[in-house]
Amino acid sequence: MDRIRMIHDPVGKTLTIWLDEPSKEAACQETAEEIVVMKDKDGRVIGFEVLHYDPQTSPPAISIETVRA
Repeated sequence: MDRIRMIHDPVGKTLTIWLDEPSKEAACQETAEEIVVMKDKDGRVIGFEVLHYDPQTSPPAISIETVRA
């Protein structure tokens, strides 16, 4: 995947960030901070989901910074 995919589900109150193709997901694990980490079959993180995400109580804008060597 050559781009990051962000999906906000206002009904389920989640924010999902995919760093690779969702079809590669083989396992997921919820952390103590209510973040679900999605991994591929090799254990590489390919995405994460923020549970209980509400833009009304979260920062109103998303800032993306790209660091180049």
